[in-house]
Amino acid sequence: MRYSAEHKAQTREKLLTSSGALAKRGGFSATGVDGLMKAIGLTGGAFYGHFASKDELFAAIVERELSHSVALLGQGDGGRERLQRCLDIYLSMQHVEQPDSGCALPSLGAEIARADLAVRENAEHWLERLQQAWAKELADPQLAWAILAQCVGALLLARMLASPQRQEQVLDASRQLLARALQPPQA
Repeated sequence: MRYSAEHKAQTREKLLTSSGALAKRGGFSATGVDGLMKAIGLTGGAFYGHFASKDELFAAIVERELSHSVALLGQGDGGRERLQRCLDIYLSMQHVEQPDSGCALPSLGAEIARADLAVRENAEHWLERLQQAWAKELADPQLAWAILAQCVGALLLARMLASPQRQEQVLDASRQLLARALQPPQA
């Protein structure tokens, strides 16, 4: 039976959403095609009607996740105060405890680093867009990169720790450091 283009697009979107969440929760390479398809109620064979390979799916997940992050964190008005609110949400216990609904970088960063050149170039494109948006707001391109690195590193480190108290200490230290960094320059 042939499916409509709309049905195929909806299935592809469900696969991307589900696969992204599974990958962020347990790692992309750890989940096979059958497991990815089972999560949306289809067989492994149906996968190849949407993607030529698992690597192609990974590339699409990276594109989707990072473009979503840029839309969420890198757009809009509100100045440093808005950026501070975004960072406070990013550096929260909720984000530590729910990797499947959060940023892909702490969960998939190592896999992106090992991916082929095209995936890394695409990730670089989206990260540069976020950095550029923050750099414009902060008038400091280096500070924008430092904030991005601090956020991803702090979240990854917090997730590595077993104790919620230690996790919160890492997050709190990072929030305080970033709050100081975001203070407008004194005239």
